[in-house]
Amino acid sequence: MRILMVTSQFPVADEPTRGRPLYQTASALAKIADLHVVSPVAVYPRWAHPRSYMFKDAKPPALAVDAEYVTYPALPLVTRAFNGHLCGRALAAPLKRLKPDVVLSYWLYPDAYGAMRAARRAGVPLVAGARGSDIRVRDPVSRFLTRQVVGAARRLLVVSEDLGRLAVSDYDADAQRVRVIANGCDATIFHRGDRDAARKALGLSASARVIVYVGRLVAEKGLRELLAATDEASAKFPEIQLVLIGDGPLRAELATAIAAQANPRVRLEGMQPPQVVAQWMTASDLVALPSYSEGHPNVLVEALACGRPIVATNVGGIPEVVDASSGILVAPRDAKALAVAIEQALGREWDEETLSRRFSRGWETVAADTLRACEEAFAERAKR
Repeated sequence: MRILMVTSQFPVADEPTRGRPLYQTASALAKIADLHVVSPVAVYPRWAHPRSYMFKDAKPPALAVDAEYVTYPALPLVTRAFNGHLCGRALAAPLKRLKPDVVLSYWLYPDAYGAMRAARRAGVPLVAGARGSDIRVRDPVSRFLTRQVVGAARRLLVVSEDLGRLAVSDYDADAQRVRVIANGCDATIFHRGDRDAARKALGLSASARVIVYVGRLVAEKGLRELLAATDEASAKFPEIQLVLIGDGPLRAELATAIAAQANPRVRLEGMQPPQVVAQWMTASDLVALPSYSEGHPNVLVEALACGRPIVATNVGGIPEVVDASSGILVAPRDAKALAVAIEQALGREWDEETLSRRFSRGWETVAADTLRACEEAFAERAKR
């Protein structure tokens, strides 16, 4: 089967870890299907870059899959309602050239909306994938356009049961077309390791109490609350240290806050490749993710594979990954509750081996499930 995968959530030269779960899905899918990836990239004028927009260069990094990048013009807010249409125009030529059996598009708006328009003109079925915040849409225009994608998709792939329920209740998705395909984990990278050796390699004290966060540096990830909670928990655990791995628009604010601390206990490590992320997880006492909303956060699956407990918020698909035996969940936006959870997690003995066995789902399984959904969509179209 020839599949055209469309998503902006894919590695770019300036952000090589961007969309890593989708890249891993594509890498595994390419082994069992004829796959080509097209990544549509919105290009803003230099004077009008959105604050949350990190992208600078469409030049692709070296990838293990066949991928090309196409661009379309955009302006903050002004073109929001038209970005899906502009994206679709950028996809028309690759789709005509590649002649896929199915278009598989992740990120509902504008990517999958543009893919929907291009696929409809070519008479090709659409399989759409929702990752989390792309289906928890606040502004009415994007919500209206997202609803069109959900209605048009022959199959809707979601990463958690929670997102599947949301698609049906809030977007009138046909439950028979929804497929839950949770993220996988690369066990060759994320697995139990020697904590002392990892700390020595990273320059950490053997007695430090290390909390690791991995993700975008944005307020919606609960990072302000995490800094406040770490500061409060330091009264009980003076050797506590918070390590933030990733980049984003909150970086400057975080750096300023860290510089103002009399006894800095926070490290900004920037974006890191998966092997280094795994080393930090191995060196840690726990991994924290106090987000306001989530889909099926792959970082938590990877943390557990490394045998590390979780402190996170009870939102989205997180409870499908973490329970009382593997971590502590708290309400979002509550720094005090987060501090208590951190203290409890640091004071508890965890069974690393049991934690590491919770998830054995590889990306090959994710790819096989994805291919099955694409085959269903193609077969359904053929019957019409």
